[in-house]
Amino acid sequence: MGEVPYMQALTDRFYLNFIKDDRWKYLTNGLKTTLLVTLGAVAIGILIGFLVAIVRSTYEKTKKLKILNVICNIYLTVLRGTPVVVQLLIIYFVIFGSVSINKTLVAILAFGLNSGAYVAEIIRSGIMSIDNGQFEAGRSLGFNYPQTMIYIILPQALKNVLPALANEFIVLLKETSVAGYIALEDLTKGGDIIRSRTYDAFMPLIAVAIIYLVMVVTFSKLVNLLERRLRSSER
Repeated sequence: MGEVPYMQALTDRFYLNFIKDDRWKYLTNGLKTTLLVTLGAVAIGILIGFLVAIVRSTYEKTKKLKILNVICNIYLTVLRGTPVVVQLLIIYFVIFGSVSINKTLVAILAFGLNSGAYVAEIIRSGIMSIDNGQFEAGRSLGFNYPQTMIYIILPQALKNVLPALANEFIVLLKETSVAGYIALEDLTKGGDIIRSRTYDAFMPLIAVAIIYLVMVVTFSKLVNLLERRLRSSER
């Protein structure tokens, strides 16, 4: 007989947290914001990462672009050496503190800059893993350094680091959970808003955790599938 009151209490809590006043929309709207920030940050991170990786690998191989390489090293040191949440707060409250700016754009920029530092090192490691004989092969075909890099080196390097880049996407997805520090209503903030309305922390936070878990497991499965296909294509 004790199970009936327990189930009734559980049902009442579920109704209070998600059904009443359409509170489930805080989670769905937050999920949209989280995915938007993640995808935007990935795009910026890949763009910056490519540029920084090419500058650094070019300097290491040819000793050219010395000044740009110094700038890139400073960027990598600062962005990889400080917490992403601190970077987010500095960009929002210090850099854009005196102007009105969309919080989603701030989050995309902050996470994109942070991700770019890690993507740069992933791509650079891929470029440096390619044997120097490939550069010589490019020169024998009449290619200059940029052409060799674009047509011969980068395709091979990207194939080698694609799984690592996909894992960086998963890490970035989870890192965006701190976007609520600038009052951006992402998925985590959505769960926190529900908690503040119902004074029940268990259900909304468990729901947020389950949604993140489902997304991460799904993307991880896709990464594993990608790795298997890459391995089979090498045979």
